[in-house]
Amino acid sequence: MEDYIRSAAFNARIEAMMRSHHVPGLSLAIVHKGKTASAGWGKASLDPPKPCTPDTLFDIASCSKSLTAASVALLVDDHETYPEVRWDAVMSELLPDDFVMPGVAYTEDVTVDDILSHRTGMPRHDLSCLGPLSPHTDDARAITRNLRHLSVAAPLRSKFMYNNLMYTVATHLVEVKTKKSFSEFLQENFFGPLGMASTNLQPAEARRKGLGDRIGTGYDWDKAKATYQGFQWPDAPEAQGAGLVVSSANDMIKWVKALLHCEGPINGRVFQGLVRLRTIMEPTWRKPKPHTTPTMYAAGLEVHTYRGQRVVSHDGSGFGFSGRFFLLPDLHFGAVILGNADGAFDIQCILTKELIDEVLGVPVTERPYLRQFTKKKATKSAKIKKDTRPPQAPGKLEESLGGDASKEVAVRQNPSTNPDRAQEKPKDPKPPPPEPPTAPLSAYTGTYRHPGYHTMTVAIQDERLFIDAQDRSFGFTITFAHLAENRRFTAHMTFCLTAGGSSPVDAEFVWENGEVVRMGLDLEGGCGGAADLV
Repeated sequence: MEDYIRSAAFNARIEAMMRSHHVPGLSLAIVHKGKTASAGWGKASLDPPKPCTPDTLFDIASCSKSLTAASVALLVDDHETYPEVRWDAVMSELLPDDFVMPGVAYTEDVTVDDILSHRTGMPRHDLSCLGPLSPHTDDARAITRNLRHLSVAAPLRSKFMYNNLMYTVATHLVEVKTKKSFSEFLQENFFGPLGMASTNLQPAEARRKGLGDRIGTGYDWDKAKATYQGFQWPDAPEAQGAGLVVSSANDMIKWVKALLHCEGPINGRVFQGLVRLRTIMEPTWRKPKPHTTPTMYAAGLEVHTYRGQRVVSHDGSGFGFSGRFFLLPDLHFGAVILGNADGAFDIQCILTKELIDEVLGVPVTERPYLRQFTKKKATKSAKIKKDTRPPQAPGKLEESLGGDASKEVAVRQNPSTNPDRAQEKPKDPKPPPPEPPTAPLSAYTGTYRHPGYHTMTVAIQDERLFIDAQDRSFGFTITFAHLAENRRFTAHMTFCLTAGGSSPVDAEFVWENGEVVRMGLDLEGGCGGAADLV
């Protein structure tokens, strides 16, 4: 395999795919029967120019979830010290007072297994998290205690609903039981024993250890300007466990090797606990992929079979970064692929098949992706459900709301982002022409509150209603465009770390007795049971 990844043909394909998918830098590491090899291509940074190597540090995003689940698995395996921590243990019994779901049945029934396999019935709610720019940054305990204020969208264990918050909740469990910070636990149990000397939780910790010059720059391709927008991913203590592990291909392959061979902290019981199948990710499976079974979610790991071989994997995408690792236990083979642009996800999908096919000895004539490797594939929907980037959409206008000076904000669900309703007739893509409201803009201004989404202030900027929500974990701004009736608006949401323009979401202002008293925003999506929108 080392000869294969160093071959001229393989390198030419990598470079062609990077150009096609606008990926400045890519790194790869493989392990096969205990032997490792690695390579890097392109640039870790464009300005100043810096080569991308297997030691370049990336935000591995949701690949971090495997380490979070493994942390919990270590507690489960330590029956003597933590006898109460079991896969089927009820979370509210392990974290009394802190873990409260919106509904007694959920609070009394959600287990460790449930939070690690995305089957709690709660949608993402990523935009409810307050980041470092907020005066009161959320931490793992705050995220856990805020669950009671967020709506559920499905019965418990009825469907796969990806949820980053629950992985942060898992780190709160680890911190409470071990009396250590999650960063310390990772260092003592994984990074140290496995020799992952360059791996840390949060970018700031990597910089504190003198590794700042090895951190790659994240990039977003601005299609309109045909240029890259570069940025550094900020610290996000409110997202620990869901992401924010900073690592390299050379370090992450040590984690893959530990899983493959049950080395270091990973023993057979821990590994089997991590890969036990729990949730069907694609129950409808409308478009079967060749040689591939539906994917199941285990605990911080996904499992499917490809050409008859069990593949254990996870991927993750954040703003400007994308990563994937996978392992085939029966072939003693695994790989890590990291890149500094969202387009790396498409490359990772192709390389995963190519590397597995090479190990299996599949003839080149039976590898169709080699003929179309420069074509960009429509994988956005698959990526969004697994990465740490928030979707645009929902909650309920009818749900319990908190108020401040009679101003309230509701968070609603957007049926347009619900995959279960994808067969519905699409709406007219042409919105009605905007018309200026007859009410003064000052009537809409003020601070609106929601118990789970905190506060948002509507102000006037450039003669338009405007919200600055850069205090969120995924910072964004909103500019409103009036549609009709002095209450219906389109909220153009722009995330601060992208160059891709704005995304429209529905907004509504509710009037009572001649005053605006409530605002509804579609901030949470991807689930059923959407409230009707006016």
